[in-house]
Amino acid sequence: MFGGLYYGWGEYQNESFEQWEALFVKNKIELVREEMIVAMKQHDNMRKNTLSMLLQALQKAEKDKIGISLTDAEADAVVMKEIKQTQETLDSCPADRTDVIEECKQRIAILPEFAPKQLDKEEIETVIREVFEEIGVESPTKREKGKIMKVLMPKVKGKADGKLVNQILDSLLS
Repeated sequence: MFGGLYYGWGEYQNESFEQWEALFVKNKIELVREEMIVAMKQHDNMRKNTLSMLLQALQKAEKDKIGISLTDAEADAVVMKEIKQTQETLDSCPADRTDVIEECKQRIAILPEFAPKQLDKEEIETVIREVFEEIGVESPTKREKGKIMKVLMPKVKGKADGKLVNQILDSLLS
């Protein structure tokens, strides 16, 4: 974008445009906080509690970076981690604990609103086929899986579940 210095902006006169713009772009923490306030006003306790949990996780991740703001990718990773942990809780919960099961299902319904869009099976398959072409493999075998995954995973990181990617890749290997 624009580099250089801006004069006459008060305390921001020595800031680049990117730094100045970052002050006005909402980050994930502010977005979650605003949604939590809306949930509080609507007396939606489940949503408020879920967003409170997510906000705490985001703030902890930011604190771990010693006060440096989270990037979008890092914030998305925190959200995905929360979704995954909630899913694991749901999977490991005994069937007679209907209260915990219902709570996990409701959280799983709320959290994806703040997660990045996930690739579906067809999109993952398209990316895998592009990687085949990039590597120069016409009929991939299981022996080449490591080489393929090395190129593939950085392309789908944060956009697709690793287990799903692995399953689709296995189905395409001969």
